[in-house]
Amino acid sequence: MSLLMETTRRIDLLVAEGQAQGRTPTLVAGIVRAGALVHFAAAGELLSPERSMQYRIGSITKTMTAVLIMQLRDRGLLDLDDPLEAHLPGTPVGAVTLRQLLGHAGGLQREPEGQWWERADGADLTTLLAGLTPGKLSHPPHRAYHYSNLAYGLLGAVAEALTGRGWAELLTERVLEPLGMTRTTYLEQAPYATGYVVHPWHETLREEPRTDTGAMAPAGQLWSTAEDLARWAAFLASPDPGVLAPQTLAEMCVPVIMSDLDSWRSGHGLGLQLHRVGERVYTGHGGSMPGYVAGLAVHRPTRTGVVTFANAYGLRSGSIGEFTRTLLTTVLDAEPEPTSPWRPRPQRPSPEIDQLCGRWWWMGEEYEFTWDPHRDELVRTRLQPTGGQVCFRHEEGDRWRGTGGDEHGETMTVLRDENGQVTALDIATFVFTRDPDRLR
Repeated sequence: MSLLMETTRRIDLLVAEGQAQGRTPTLVAGIVRAGALVHFAAAGELLSPERSMQYRIGSITKTMTAVLIMQLRDRGLLDLDDPLEAHLPGTPVGAVTLRQLLGHAGGLQREPEGQWWERADGADLTTLLAGLTPGKLSHPPHRAYHYSNLAYGLLGAVAEALTGRGWAELLTERVLEPLGMTRTTYLEQAPYATGYVVHPWHETLREEPRTDTGAMAPAGQLWSTAEDLARWAAFLASPDPGVLAPQTLAEMCVPVIMSDLDSWRSGHGLGLQLHRVGERVYTGHGGSMPGYVAGLAVHRPTRTGVVTFANAYGLRSGSIGEFTRTLLTTVLDAEPEPTSPWRPRPQRPSPEIDQLCGRWWWMGEEYEFTWDPHRDELVRTRLQPTGGQVCFRHEEGDRWRGTGGDEHGETMTVLRDENGQVTALDIATFVFTRDPDRLR
Protein backbone atom coordinates (compact mmCIF):
# COMPACT_ATOMS: atom_id res chain seq x y z
CA MET A 1 0.00 0.00 0.00
CA SER A 2 1.72 3.18 -1.19
CA LEU A 3 1.08 6.75 -0.10
CA LEU A 4 -0.28 9.49 -2.35
CA MET A 5 2.37 11.76 -3.83
CA GLU A 6 0.97 14.76 -1.98
CA THR A 7 1.24 12.89 1.33
CA THR A 8 4.88 11.97 0.74
CA ARG A 9 5.67 15.58 -0.19
CA ARG A 10 4.10 16.75 3.05
CA ILE A 11 6.06 14.19 5.09
CA ASP A 12 9.32 15.14 3.36
CA LEU A 13 8.65 18.82 4.09
CA LEU A 14 7.93 18.16 7.78
CA VAL A 15 11.12 16.12 8.12
CA ALA A 16 13.18 18.84 6.43
CA GLU A 17 11.66 21.51 8.67
CA GLY A 18 12.18 19.34 11.76
CA GLN A 19 15.87 18.83 10.94
CA ALA A 20 16.45 22.54 10.32
CA GLN A 21 14.48 23.89 13.27
CA GLY A 22 15.62 21.13 15.61
CA ARG A 23 19.30 21.62 14.73
CA THR A 24 20.09 17.93 14.44
CA PRO A 25 22.69 16.59 11.99
CA THR A 26 20.21 14.15 10.49
CA LEU A 27 16.53 13.39 10.96
CA VAL A 28 14.84 10.39 9.37
CA ALA A 29 11.31 9.03 9.37
CA GLY A 30 9.67 5.86 8.13
CA ILE A 31 5.96 5.47 7.41
CA VAL A 32 4.42 2.03 7.94
CA ARG A 33 1.10 0.85 6.53
CA ALA A 34 -0.38 -2.65 6.46
CA GLY A 35 2.84 -4.23 7.69
CA ALA A 36 5.26 -2.55 5.27
CA LEU A 37 7.60 0.45 5.19
CA VAL A 38 5.95 2.52 2.47
CA HIS A 39 7.93 5.76 2.66
CA PHE A 40 11.34 6.81 3.98
CA ALA A 41 12.24 10.47 4.46
CA ALA A 42 15.62 11.88 5.47
CA ALA A 43 17.11 15.34 5.97
CA GLY A 44 20.61 16.57 6.81
CA GLU A 45 23.87 17.12 4.96
CA LEU A 46 26.33 15.66 7.48
CA LEU A 47 25.79 12.20 6.05
CA SER A 48 23.36 10.43 3.75
CA PRO A 49 21.21 8.24 5.99
CA GLU A 50 19.71 5.12 4.51
CA ARG A 51 17.00 2.74 5.63
CA SER A 52 19.66 0.34 6.89
CA MET A 53 21.62 2.90 8.96
CA GLN A 54 21.59 2.27 12.69
CA TYR A 55 20.65 4.78 15.38
CA ARG A 56 20.29 4.20 19.10
CA ILE A 57 16.63 3.71 19.99
CA GLY A 58 16.90 4.31 23.75
CA SER A 59 13.75 3.54 25.68
CA ILE A 60 11.95 2.01 22.70
CA THR A 61 14.01 -0.95 23.93
CA LYS A 62 11.56 -1.12 26.86
CA THR A 63 8.73 -2.14 24.55
CA MET A 64 10.75 -5.20 23.50
CA THR A 65 11.66 -6.04 27.09
CA ALA A 66 7.96 -5.85 27.92
CA VAL A 67 7.09 -8.29 25.11
CA LEU A 68 9.73 -10.67 26.47
CA ILE A 69 8.14 -10.50 29.94
CA MET A 70 4.68 -11.10 28.45
CA GLN A 71 6.00 -14.15 26.59
CA LEU A 72 7.22 -15.56 29.90
CA ARG A 73 3.82 -14.84 31.45
CA ASP A 74 2.04 -16.62 28.61
CA ARG A 75 4.31 -19.63 29.12
CA GLY A 76 3.26 -19.78 32.78
CA LEU A 77 6.66 -18.84 34.19
CA LEU A 78 5.41 -15.76 36.01
CA ASP A 79 2.29 -13.83 36.95
CA LEU A 80 2.12 -10.08 36.38
CA ASP A 81 0.95 -9.60 39.96
CA ASP A 82 3.93 -11.48 41.36
CA PRO A 83 5.96 -9.31 43.72
CA LEU A 84 9.52 -8.70 42.59
CA GLU A 85 10.60 -10.64 45.69
CA ALA A 86 9.20 -13.84 44.15
CA HIS A 87 11.84 -13.75 41.42
CA LEU A 88 14.64 -11.68 42.99
CA PRO A 89 14.60 -12.79 46.64
CA GLY A 90 16.02 -10.41 49.21
CA THR A 91 15.60 -7.20 47.26
CA PRO A 92 14.57 -4.27 49.52
CA VAL A 93 11.97 -3.12 46.96
CA GLY A 94 10.51 -6.60 46.57
CA ALA A 95 6.88 -5.70 47.30
CA VAL A 96 6.50 -3.94 43.95
CA THR A 97 4.77 -6.16 41.38
CA LEU A 98 5.88 -6.92 37.83
CA ARG A 99 2.74 -5.22 36.50
CA GLN A 100 3.61 -2.05 38.39
CA LEU A 101 7.17 -2.13 37.07
CA LEU A 102 5.95 -2.56 33.48
CA GLY A 103 3.56 0.39 33.81
CA HIS A 104 5.77 2.73 35.88
CA ALA A 105 3.20 2.62 38.66
CA GLY A 106 5.32 1.09 41.42
CA GLY A 107 6.76 4.30 42.83
CA LEU A 108 10.31 3.22 42.01
CA GLN A 109 12.87 5.98 41.46
CA ARG A 110 13.96 6.75 37.93
CA GLU A 111 17.65 5.78 38.00
CA PRO A 112 19.97 3.25 39.68
CA GLU A 113 22.75 4.25 42.05
CA GLY A 114 26.07 5.48 40.72
CA GLN A 115 26.99 7.54 37.66
CA TRP A 116 24.48 8.47 34.97
CA TRP A 117 24.11 4.98 33.51
CA GLU A 118 23.41 6.13 29.95
CA ARG A 119 26.83 7.80 29.65
CA ALA A 120 28.97 5.44 31.71
CA ASP A 121 30.19 1.88 31.34
CA GLY A 122 27.41 -0.31 32.65
CA ALA A 123 27.56 -2.19 35.93
CA ASP A 124 26.77 -5.89 36.16
CA LEU A 125 23.57 -7.30 37.64
CA THR A 126 25.14 -7.99 41.05
CA THR A 127 26.16 -4.32 41.35
CA LEU A 128 22.73 -3.12 40.20
CA LEU A 129 20.94 -5.22 42.81
CA ALA A 130 23.43 -4.25 45.53
CA GLY A 131 22.58 -0.60 44.95
CA LEU A 132 18.93 -1.11 45.83
CA THR A 133 17.71 0.30 49.15
CA PRO A 134 14.24 0.86 50.60
CA GLY A 135 14.80 4.52 49.73
CA LYS A 136 14.53 3.65 46.05
CA LEU A 137 10.75 3.69 46.52
CA SER A 138 9.68 7.32 46.16
CA HIS A 139 6.03 6.72 47.04
CA PRO A 140 3.51 3.88 47.38
CA PRO A 141 2.43 1.99 44.25
CA HIS A 142 -0.26 3.66 42.13
CA ARG A 143 0.01 6.89 44.14
CA ALA A 144 1.36 8.61 41.02
CA TYR A 145 2.93 7.91 37.66
CA HIS A 146 6.71 7.90 37.98
CA TYR A 147 8.80 6.82 34.99
CA SER A 148 11.57 4.42 36.01
CA ASN A 149 14.53 3.19 33.99
CA LEU A 150 15.52 1.18 37.04
CA ALA A 151 12.26 -0.78 36.78
CA TYR A 152 13.28 -2.15 33.40
CA GLY A 153 16.75 -3.10 34.58
CA LEU A 154 14.99 -5.19 37.22
CA LEU A 155 12.58 -6.70 34.68
CA GLY A 156 15.55 -7.82 32.64
CA ALA A 157 16.97 -9.38 35.80
CA VAL A 158 13.70 -11.27 36.30
CA ALA A 159 13.89 -12.69 32.77
CA GLU A 160 17.44 -13.82 33.41
CA ALA A 161 16.54 -15.37 36.78
CA LEU A 162 13.67 -17.34 35.26
CA THR A 163 15.56 -18.68 32.25
CA GLY A 164 19.21 -18.72 33.31
CA ARG A 165 20.05 -16.81 30.12
CA GLY A 166 21.01 -13.20 29.51
CA TRP A 167 18.47 -10.59 28.43
CA ALA A 168 20.17 -9.85 25.10
CA GLU A 169 20.37 -13.54 24.15
CA LEU A 170 16.72 -14.10 25.05
CA LEU A 171 15.52 -11.04 23.17
CA THR A 172 17.47 -11.92 20.03
CA GLU A 173 16.27 -15.51 19.97
CA ARG A 174 12.63 -15.00 20.98
CA VAL A 175 11.76 -11.59 19.49
CA LEU A 176 14.26 -10.08 17.06
CA GLU A 177 15.18 -13.10 14.93
CA PRO A 178 11.59 -14.37 14.49
CA LEU A 179 10.57 -10.90 13.25
CA GLY A 180 13.52 -10.62 10.86
CA MET A 181 15.02 -7.69 12.80
CA THR A 182 18.59 -8.64 11.95
CA ARG A 183 19.88 -5.04 12.13
CA THR A 184 18.61 -4.49 15.67
CA THR A 185 21.64 -5.17 17.83
CA TYR A 186 23.08 -4.78 21.32
CA LEU A 187 26.10 -2.76 20.13
CA GLU A 188 26.43 -0.58 17.04
CA GLN A 189 27.15 -2.18 13.68
CA ALA A 190 28.21 -0.16 10.64
CA PRO A 191 26.74 1.73 8.99
CA TYR A 192 25.57 3.75 11.99
CA ALA A 193 25.01 7.42 12.68
CA THR A 194 27.40 9.10 15.12
CA GLY A 195 25.56 10.74 18.02
CA TYR A 196 26.18 14.33 19.04
CA VAL A 197 25.27 17.16 21.39
CA VAL A 198 24.84 20.51 19.60
CA HIS A 199 26.43 23.46 21.44
CA PRO A 200 23.69 26.01 22.27
CA TRP A 201 25.78 29.11 21.43
CA HIS A 202 28.00 28.32 18.45
CA GLU A 203 26.26 25.21 17.06
CA THR A 204 29.31 22.99 16.98
CA LEU A 205 29.05 19.25 17.56
CA ARG A 206 30.38 17.19 20.44
CA GLU A 207 30.46 13.46 19.87
CA GLU A 208 28.85 11.38 22.61
CA PRO A 209 30.09 8.01 23.91
CA ARG A 210 28.53 4.78 22.65
CA THR A 211 28.23 2.86 25.89
CA ASP A 212 27.48 -0.71 26.91
CA THR A 213 24.96 -0.13 29.68
CA GLY A 214 25.34 -3.56 31.28
CA ALA A 215 22.53 -4.58 33.60
CA MET A 216 20.50 -1.52 32.58
CA ALA A 217 20.48 -2.61 28.92
CA PRO A 218 16.80 -3.74 29.05
CA ALA A 219 15.89 -0.08 29.63
CA GLY A 220 17.58 1.43 26.58
CA GLN A 221 20.60 -0.29 25.03
CA LEU A 222 19.49 -1.29 21.53
CA TRP A 223 20.47 0.04 18.12
CA SER A 224 18.12 -0.27 15.15
CA THR A 225 17.27 0.97 11.66
CA ALA A 226 14.25 2.43 9.93
CA GLU A 227 13.63 -0.91 8.22
CA ASP A 228 13.82 -2.92 11.44
CA LEU A 229 11.84 -0.52 13.58
CA ALA A 230 9.19 -0.48 10.84
CA ARG A 231 8.91 -4.24 11.38
CA TRP A 232 8.45 -3.58 15.08
CA ALA A 233 5.75 -0.97 14.40
CA ALA A 234 3.98 -3.50 12.16
CA PHE A 235 4.21 -6.08 14.95
CA LEU A 236 2.66 -3.69 17.48
CA ALA A 237 -0.16 -3.01 15.03
CA SER A 238 -0.80 -6.67 14.22
CA PRO A 239 1.41 -9.13 16.12
CA ASP A 240 2.80 -12.37 14.76
CA PRO A 241 1.09 -15.05 16.92
CA GLY A 242 4.30 -17.05 16.82
CA VAL A 243 5.98 -14.29 18.83
CA LEU A 244 3.09 -13.01 20.95
CA ALA A 245 -0.62 -13.79 21.03
CA PRO A 246 -2.74 -10.92 19.62
CA GLN A 247 -4.84 -10.85 22.80
CA THR A 248 -1.67 -10.43 24.86
CA LEU A 249 -0.58 -7.45 22.75
CA ALA A 250 -4.06 -5.97 23.20
CA GLU A 251 -3.66 -6.46 26.96
CA MET A 252 -0.42 -4.48 26.84
CA CYS A 253 -2.33 -1.52 25.35
CA VAL A 254 -4.72 -1.26 28.32
CA PRO A 255 -3.69 1.63 30.62
CA VAL A 256 -2.05 0.67 33.90
CA ILE A 257 -1.89 4.31 34.99
CA MET A 258 -2.58 7.75 33.53
CA SER A 259 0.59 9.79 33.11
CA ASP A 260 -1.22 13.07 32.46
CA LEU A 261 -3.88 13.66 35.10
CA ASP A 262 -4.60 17.24 33.99
CA SER A 263 -5.91 16.41 30.51
CA TRP A 264 -6.04 12.57 30.40
CA ARG A 265 -4.27 12.57 27.06
CA SER A 266 -1.55 10.07 27.91
CA GLY A 267 -1.08 6.92 29.93
CA HIS A 268 1.10 3.87 30.21
CA GLY A 269 0.17 0.28 29.52
CA LEU A 270 2.33 -2.79 30.01
CA GLY A 271 5.50 -1.35 28.53
CA LEU A 272 3.73 0.85 25.97
CA GLN A 273 3.03 4.57 26.08
CA LEU A 274 -0.49 5.59 25.08
CA HIS A 275 -1.35 9.03 23.68
CA ARG A 276 -4.73 10.42 22.71
CA VAL A 277 -4.54 12.74 19.69
CA GLY A 278 -7.99 14.03 18.84
CA GLU A 279 -10.25 10.99 18.56
CA ARG A 280 -7.38 8.56 18.01
CA VAL A 281 -5.20 6.69 20.50
CA TYR A 282 -1.58 6.03 19.51
CA THR A 283 0.55 3.24 20.95
CA GLY A 284 4.33 3.33 21.07
CA HIS A 285 7.26 4.85 22.92
CA GLY A 286 9.89 7.53 22.73
CA GLY A 287 13.59 6.96 23.22
CA SER A 288 16.75 8.90 23.99
CA MET A 289 20.38 8.15 24.72
CA PRO A 290 23.28 10.61 24.76
CA GLY A 291 23.56 11.76 21.15
CA TYR A 292 20.32 10.18 19.94
CA VAL A 293 16.53 10.44 20.09
CA ALA A 294 13.97 8.13 18.51
CA GLY A 295 10.20 7.86 18.22
CA LEU A 296 7.65 5.14 17.56
CA ALA A 297 3.90 5.70 17.22
CA VAL A 298 1.28 3.25 15.93
CA HIS A 299 -2.44 3.57 15.25
CA ARG A 300 -3.48 -0.04 15.68
CA PRO A 301 -6.98 0.11 14.12
CA THR A 302 -5.56 1.21 10.75
CA ARG A 303 -2.20 -0.62 11.05
CA THR A 304 -0.41 2.67 10.43
CA GLY A 305 2.80 3.69 12.16
CA VAL A 306 5.72 6.12 12.13
CA VAL A 307 9.31 5.61 13.26
CA THR A 308 11.81 8.46 13.64
CA PHE A 309 15.49 8.89 14.47
CA ALA A 310 17.80 11.85 15.03
CA ASN A 311 21.47 11.84 15.96
CA ALA A 312 21.54 14.77 18.37
CA TYR A 313 20.31 14.77 21.94
CA GLY A 314 17.02 16.65 22.08
CA LEU A 315 15.23 18.65 19.39
CA ARG A 316 15.12 22.41 19.72
CA SER A 317 11.74 22.42 17.94
CA GLY A 318 10.08 20.02 20.42
CA SER A 319 10.19 16.41 21.53
CA ILE A 320 10.76 13.57 19.10
CA GLY A 321 7.57 11.98 20.42
CA GLU A 322 5.45 14.99 19.51
CA PHE A 323 7.09 15.14 16.09
CA THR A 324 6.44 11.43 15.49
CA ARG A 325 2.78 11.74 16.43
CA THR A 326 2.44 14.80 14.16
CA LEU A 327 3.70 12.75 11.23
CA LEU A 328 1.29 9.93 12.06
CA THR A 329 -1.67 12.31 12.29
CA THR A 330 -0.65 13.87 8.97
CA VAL A 331 -0.76 10.48 7.24
CA LEU A 332 -4.06 9.42 8.81
CA ASP A 333 -5.76 12.75 8.05
CA ALA A 334 -4.56 12.72 4.44
CA GLU A 335 -5.26 9.06 3.79
CA PRO A 336 -7.98 7.50 5.93
CA GLU A 337 -8.26 3.74 5.93
CA PRO A 338 -9.82 2.69 2.60
CA THR A 339 -13.38 1.44 2.72
CA SER A 340 -13.67 -2.28 2.15
CA PRO A 341 -16.21 -3.23 -0.53
CA TRP A 342 -19.33 -5.09 0.49
CA ARG A 343 -19.43 -8.70 -0.64
CA PRO A 344 -22.38 -11.07 -0.42
CA ARG A 345 -21.95 -13.99 1.95
CA PRO A 346 -21.67 -17.39 0.29
CA GLN A 347 -24.37 -19.14 2.34
CA ARG A 348 -26.84 -18.79 5.16
CA PRO A 349 -25.65 -19.55 8.67
CA SER A 350 -26.64 -22.82 10.29
CA PRO A 351 -30.26 -23.16 11.51
CA GLU A 352 -29.03 -22.93 15.12
CA ILE A 353 -27.44 -19.55 14.46
CA ASP A 354 -30.24 -18.39 12.15
CA GLN A 355 -32.68 -18.69 15.08
CA LEU A 356 -30.70 -16.09 16.99
CA CYS A 357 -30.58 -13.49 14.22
CA GLY A 358 -33.08 -10.68 13.83
CA ARG A 359 -34.78 -8.18 16.19
CA TRP A 360 -34.77 -8.52 19.98
CA TRP A 361 -36.05 -6.27 22.77
CA TRP A 362 -34.86 -5.40 26.26
CA MET A 363 -36.56 -2.84 28.53
CA GLY A 364 -38.32 -1.22 25.56
CA GLU A 365 -35.09 -0.87 23.58
CA GLU A 366 -34.67 -2.51 20.17
CA TYR A 367 -31.60 -4.55 19.18
CA GLU A 368 -30.58 -6.48 16.09
CA PHE A 369 -28.48 -9.64 16.11
CA THR A 370 -26.58 -10.55 12.92
CA TRP A 371 -24.01 -13.19 12.04
CA ASP A 372 -20.46 -12.29 10.94
CA PRO A 373 -18.91 -15.37 9.25
CA HIS A 374 -15.52 -13.66 8.92
CA ARG A 375 -15.14 -13.34 12.69
CA ASP A 376 -17.32 -16.36 13.46
CA GLU A 377 -19.27 -14.22 15.92
CA LEU A 378 -22.80 -13.06 16.63
CA VAL A 379 -23.05 -9.25 16.51
CA ARG A 380 -25.53 -7.28 18.63
CA THR A 381 -26.36 -3.75 17.47
CA ARG A 382 -28.50 -1.33 19.47
CA LEU A 383 -31.11 0.26 17.19
CA GLN A 384 -33.32 2.49 19.34
CA PRO A 385 -31.63 4.61 20.53
CA THR A 386 -28.66 3.92 18.29
CA GLY A 387 -25.54 2.55 19.94
CA GLY A 388 -22.42 0.51 19.43
CA GLN A 389 -21.91 -3.14 18.62
CA VAL A 390 -21.06 -6.07 20.88
CA CYS A 391 -19.88 -9.47 19.65
CA PHE A 392 -20.46 -12.92 21.10
CA ARG A 393 -18.50 -16.08 20.36
CA HIS A 394 -19.99 -19.55 20.77
CA GLU A 395 -18.51 -21.66 23.58
CA GLU A 396 -20.65 -24.78 23.92
CA GLY A 397 -24.30 -25.76 23.80
CA ASP A 398 -26.45 -22.70 24.41
CA ARG A 399 -23.66 -20.66 25.99
CA TRP A 400 -21.91 -17.76 24.29
CA ARG A 401 -19.27 -15.32 25.57
CA GLY A 402 -18.98 -11.56 24.95
CA THR A 403 -15.76 -10.58 23.19
CA GLY A 404 -15.85 -6.78 23.42
CA GLY A 405 -17.52 -3.62 24.67
CA ASP A 406 -19.65 -3.57 27.81
CA GLU A 407 -20.40 -7.29 27.45
CA HIS A 408 -16.75 -8.35 27.24
CA GLY A 409 -16.39 -11.58 29.20
CA GLU A 410 -20.09 -11.78 30.05
CA THR A 411 -22.12 -14.92 29.33
CA MET A 412 -25.09 -15.08 26.95
CA THR A 413 -27.38 -18.07 27.44
CA VAL A 414 -29.97 -19.10 24.85
CA LEU A 415 -33.30 -19.88 26.60
CA ARG A 416 -35.68 -22.43 25.07
CA ASP A 417 -39.20 -23.71 25.64
CA GLU A 418 -40.15 -27.34 26.25
CA ASN A 419 -40.04 -27.97 22.50
CA GLY A 420 -36.51 -26.67 22.16
CA GLN A 421 -37.53 -23.45 20.41
CA VAL A 422 -35.57 -20.28 21.24
CA THR A 423 -37.63 -17.94 23.41
CA ALA A 424 -35.13 -15.46 24.86
CA LEU A 425 -31.46 -14.52 25.24
CA ASP A 426 -30.16 -14.11 28.80
CA ILE A 427 -27.11 -11.81 28.80
CA ALA A 428 -25.73 -11.58 32.34
CA THR A 429 -29.34 -11.75 33.74
CA PHE A 430 -30.63 -9.14 31.23
CA VAL A 431 -33.26 -11.05 29.20
CA PHE A 432 -33.85 -10.13 25.54
CA THR A 433 -37.16 -11.25 23.97
CA ARG A 434 -38.75 -11.18 20.52
CA ASP A 435 -41.79 -9.30 21.88
CA PRO A 436 -41.20 -6.01 23.74
CA ASP A 437 -44.18 -6.83 25.99
CA ARG A 438 -42.67 -10.12 27.20
CA LEU A 439 -40.17 -10.39 30.02
CA ARG A 440 -38.96 -13.92 29.20
